[in-house]
Amino acid sequence: MSVTTRPAQPRPQSGPAAHQRRGRPARHRDDGRAGYVFLSPWLLGLALVTAIPMLVSLYLSFTNYDILSPWSDVDWIGLENYRKMFTDDPAYWHAVRVTLIFAFIATPLKLGAALGVALLLNRSFRGAGLFRGLFYLPSLLGGSVAVAMIWRSIFDRTGALNAFLGWFGIEGKAWVNDPSTALGTLILLAVWQFGAPMVIFLAGLKQVPAELYEAAEVDGAGNFRKFLSVTLPMLSPVIFFNLVLETIHGFQGFTSAFVLSGGTGGPVDSTLMYTLQLYLRGFANFEMGYASAMAWVFLLTIGLVTLVLFRTGRFWVHYSDGDD
Repeated sequence: MSVTTRPAQPRPQSGPAAHQRRGRPARHRDDGRAGYVFLSPWLLGLALVTAIPMLVSLYLSFTNYDILSPWSDVDWIGLENYRKMFTDDPAYWHAVRVTLIFAFIATPLKLGAALGVALLLNRSFRGAGLFRGLFYLPSLLGGSVAVAMIWRSIFDRTGALNAFLGWFGIEGKAWVNDPSTALGTLILLAVWQFGAPMVIFLAGLKQVPAELYEAAEVDGAGNFRKFLSVTLPMLSPVIFFNLVLETIHGFQGFTSAFVLSGGTGGPVDSTLMYTLQLYLRGFANFEMGYASAMAWVFLLTIGLVTLVLFRTGRFWVHYSDGDD
């Protein structure tokens, strides 16, 4: 008589190992919930202040909403705002031209000034910290109304600039009221606020290995050659970062144009920036549907410009780890 034995069945395991196989530990789940609780104010702000208003403005861009009318009178007009913008609004294209001139002149000048001052301050001398703070101060003030008003008074007919020119027998003029120079004053104001990119350039210069400069000196390279062959390649990621930020910032100029022109974009629309034209359409002419369409075209344009910068950056941005 034979006895048949069954293979022993493995007992179900218990404990932390089995619990981890069945799913995430309870402690980890609790930590995840706690994280979402702490993030909830930011998520709520993102939804109420950014996401929902963006979706509403996208809807309004296809309507004739004018702020003063009730929602029941809002009509869906499809692509009419976009058609009018591109074909029947000369002021729109003038604002585009003024904004492009401002962005593509002010941005390289601002970055050039920031890099030049950063190179000068990248030295050890007495009072270096004080000078860095003083150069950063204009950017710390930002595009405030007070700074724009002071700038307007400097370039007025009776301002400080004309008083300085008068010492040399040069007769000045109302620079902010002359169509040929009004936009130039805005560009100078933007360039003057180079402190933020200067600090970033200065931080990048501190990361350039001194051994590279020593090797270049051994090869007989002078200061200019070391700048071209060592400083610029090693600083290219920082240059790219500043270029993207300042280009976007250049397209978004509003406060200085509004204050210097008295909110009109004058004289003769010479300072009519895109954002100022958008403001006038939405809050002066009460064409909020049209202004919403302008805002979405503006958003897509900035996104396209940023994409182009990233696509072209691979040809001249070099990283120390070789991952270009």
